[in-house]
Order: sequence, then structure tokens, then C-alpha cells
Amino acid sequence: MKKRIFSGLLLAVVSLSSVAQVSTTLSPYSQFGLGVLADQSQGFNRGMNGLALGMRSGKIVNVQNPASYSAVDSLTMIFDVGVSGQITNFKENGRRLNSKTANFDYAVAAFRLLPKVGFSFGVMPYSNVGYDFYSAKYTNWDRQYASESYYNVRYNGDGGFSQVFVGMGWEVLKGLSVGANVSYFWGKYTKDIMIYSSDTYVNTQTKTYSTSISSYKLDFGLQYQQALDKKNLLTVGATVGLGHNLGGQASMSMVSTNNQTSVSQTTRDSIPDAFKLPLTLGIGASVRHNNRLTVGADYTFQKWGSIDYPMQTSNVTADHKLGYQLVGNQLRDRHKVTVGADWIPNPTGRKFLGHVHYRFGASYATPYYNVGDVKGPRELSISAGFGIPLVNTWNNRSTLNISAQWVNRSADNLIRENSFRLNIGLTFNERWFAKWKVD
Repeated sequence: MKKRIFSGLLLAVVSLSSVAQVSTTLSPYSQFGLGVLADQSQGFNRGMNGLALGMRSGKIVNVQNPASYSAVDSLTMIFDVGVSGQITNFKENGRRLNSKTANFDYAVAAFRLLPKVGFSFGVMPYSNVGYDFYSAKYTNWDRQYASESYYNVRYNGDGGFSQVFVGMGWEVLKGLSVGANVSYFWGKYTKDIMIYSSDTYVNTQTKTYSTSISSYKLDFGLQYQQALDKKNLLTVGATVGLGHNLGGQASMSMVSTNNQTSVSQTTRDSIPDAFKLPLTLGIGASVRHNNRLTVGADYTFQKWGSIDYPMQTSNVTADHKLGYQLVGNQLRDRHKVTVGADWIPNPTGRKFLGHVHYRFGASYATPYYNVGDVKGPRELSISAGFGIPLVNTWNNRSTLNISAQWVNRSADNLIRENSFRLNIGLTFNERWFAKWKVD
């Protein structure tokens, strides 16, 4: 029966990997770079706004630092799934617009493979692309007919990138663990720009940018745990994500249609090996006091600034190319700081509310792309949530995680986004490998 359940969990992860390719954002900022980056958090730390690098426990699957997998005990099988829904308000020049999205977020699992060695697998989003908006302006006032011609540009995009991973964590020395995640990284996007005018002498143009990527991703982690005294336990963590070439061909096509004759002409251009992942470094620490209060902080750096990005730099040339090429200074190094706390009032008491986790967190991140010639929007987010234990006659380790998150993206003279997100995660923490005795 356990083998069947395990096979079912593995099949669920594989099946959910196809769902991960559905766009889960409507942000116009997802047209830049590889899209809006996912925070890659799970139910246990979403209430702490993604605090993870120094978090270590045998009751969670901490994908962001694979060294933590070694904390899983020999009797445990953990399976964690999460979904979310959000409402976003967009504001520009005094105008407001609301949108709603709902999506699957992740499915991960972990268990003890060997003494002091934990194993994990799952599927996680990396980034999302999804938007549909337009800009318009009026030109050429016609005195005879007392009318203006208009010039509209519509922007539309869809896609995203995901990772299916397997990982291991090994406690090499007492208190010191190392780990690694090996991921299959894949995804695609399509971005359209349609330019049209009421002036019949102006051609309608549709530009389509697209790519499909299939590659790998490597992430390494380290954790060191040391008791400060009888009541305080310090955990320090560090991670490295290797930057490398993803390959993938960046393609661009332009269809120009004569509004008078309806005759169309198509021109294409492409760039081989156009995309890269950045080098990512992270460091974090947490302190657990009396097995009740855990506080911590993380810092993450992503070196996007050295990566060139495909862009059209000129009009159609004599050899029918679109001037599509890799351009520097379009992406920026990204910095992110996160702080959070997890409080359990009375984990050894008899009252139910004393066993509930109360979580709080906040983070600040700089943009990893430019919008035209200016820096993209910074991101500020605040979260709070609960971890509610699910108790039955033979297990009290599974948890229902519920959290709410407010995310603000803003920059001078750009669209401002305010999102309210509700996250729900269910962590099944079962004693699968215990040997039962019958008297």
C-alpha cells in the first residue's frame, strides 16, 4: 500500500508539472526578462514572506535550502501542496483597474533515504508571463471632418518557466549539513505587439516574440546548527545557484499589412542561445527560542546585470532581418532582504490554540530589469498566517497552512501594482515507515 501511495504522489507531481505552465499573472511587468519571478516558498514559510535559508525542521520540506532535507527523520514521509488566489489593483495616471487570478503553486515531497541523508522531489514555478493591455494616442487633427486619427499599440503575452527537481541533503558532521537540488528547467513564452491606426495610409504591424527553453538548473545549500544555550538554537544557512547558458532560440516575426490592399508581408529573425540563468547567492540565519519562537533573516543576490537580453535594435535590413540581437544593460542585479517569525504559544500544552503556528514576515526586493531607460519597480511585501495542526487518533503532525500577503510594486512614473494574495498549503506529515506490533 505504501508503494502504491508513493507512486501516486510521484505521478501527481509529474501531472502537476503540466499545470505549472499555465500563466498565473496579469502584470504588465511580466513582459520583461523571464517574467515575474516566483518566490518559491511553501506553506510553512509563506506566512513569513518566504524566510527559508536558515530554517531547519524535520516537519517541513524547505526547497530553498536543500541542506535542510537531512533533518527529516527515519519514520517520516512529507508531502506538501499549495494553491493561491490574488486580487491585483493597477493604477496609472489616476486610473484604476482590478484583476483576479488563481493558480496551483507547488507540489513537493521528502523522506529519509539513508541515515543522515534526506531525499526530496517536486515541481515549482520559476517565473510567469501574462499580460494584455494597450496604449493609445490621437494624432493628425482633420479640420475638414473635425476628427482625429488614432494610433494604438496592444501588448499581449503568455507563458512561464518551471522546474521539476530531485534533491538530497546530508549531515556530514554533527550540526553541519550540505545539500543539492538538480532540476529540469523548461518553459516558453509568446509576446505580441500589435500596432494599428485609423489612418488607412499607415500599415498595421504585428510583432511576435517567442521562445521555448529546455535545460537544467543546479542549486547547492549548506546549514550549520549550534546550541547557544539550553533554550536558544542558532541555524545559519547559505545557498548557491549556478548561473549558466539555458540555450533556447529567441525568435521574432513581423507581419506588416497594407490597410488599403490587405496584402501582408512577413519578416523573421532569430538569435540562438539567447537566454541565461544568473548566479544566485543567499545567506540567512534563524534563532529558535525554547521551541516556541523562531526569528530569522535572509539576503539573496541574483547577478542579472551581466546577462544580455534579446531586443530589436533597428528596422528591417536589406537582407530581410529585423535587427534582433542580444543587448546589454537591459537587466539589473537583484537584491532581496526578508525577515520573519514563527511563534507557537504552548507546543506541549493541552489547548488546541497553543499548538497553532502564528507567522509574520516582510521583504524588500529591487527590480531585475529596466523599463525603457528607467529602473523597473521595486517590490515591498508583508505577510501573516497560521499553521493549524490536523489531529486524529494516530497522527498529529500534518498541518494546514493559511496565509495572506500584500505585495506592492511601484516606481516613479510607472504603473503601480497592489496585490492581495491568499495562500493555502497542506502538509501531509505521516509516519509511514514505523513497524507496528500487535499484542
